[in-house]
Amino acid sequence: MVTYEVPRIIFPAVHYTMGGLWVDYNLMTNIPGLYALGEANFSDHGANRLGASALMQGLADGYFVIPFTIGDYLASQPLHAHPQVDHPAFAESEESVKVELDQYLSNKSSSPKSADSIHQRLGKIMWNYCGMARNKEGLTKAKGMVRELRQEFYRDITVPGSDDEFNPELQKAWRLADFLELGELMIDDALQREESCGGHFREEYQTDN
Repeated sequence: MVTYEVPRIIFPAVHYTMGGLWVDYNLMTNIPGLYALGEANFSDHGANRLGASALMQGLADGYFVIPFTIGDYLASQPLHAHPQVDHPAFAESEESVKVELDQYLSNKSSSPKSADSIHQRLGKIMWNYCGMARNKEGLTKAKGMVRELRQEFYRDITVPGSDDEFNPELQKAWRLADFLELGELMIDDALQREESCGGHFREEYQTDN
C-alpha cells in the first residue's frame, strides 16, 4: 500500500483560462448585431477550450442556435436600414472579389504552387514559432517568413478550373490569402504581449512558478 504525505498540486489546464467573449442567451455580444459563435464565446463550458468540445460547440452554435436567434435582431431593424444590392458599396465589393479571383485563375507562374502546398508551409511556420511557447527571436523570424510566403503566394499560386463551376481549389486559394494575413497578425499580437498568460507562453517572461 502506497502512502502519500505531500499533497499533489492540481490546477486547471491553460486552455480553461483563455477567456472568450461574453454573450447573451442568443449568442449576441454587448455590441448590438455582433454575434460570437463557437470558441469565440464563453458560453456553455465556461471558457475558451480546445479539442472535441470546441468542435461540438461550433457545430451546436452554427446549426442549432444562431439560425433561430439572429432573426430576433434582424426583425427589430427597420427595412430601409439595410443596404440593397444596388448600393455602390455592394458593387465595389463584388468587383474587388472578382479581380482577386481572376488573378488566381489567370496566374501563369514559371514556378507554380498549389494552395495546399503553401497552406502546409504556413502551418509549419506557425507551429514552429507561434505555438503555445514562443519567443521574440522566433516570432520575428516567423514574421519575415510569412511575409515572404505571402509574396510567393501572389506570384506563384496556380488554380486550375474556372470560376463558373464548383471549384474547391479556387476556394482554397481565396481562404489562404486570409490565412496568410491572419498568420502575420497573430505573430504581431504575440510580439506585443510581453507576458505569459493562458495559452500564450512567452519564454522570456516565465516565472519561477
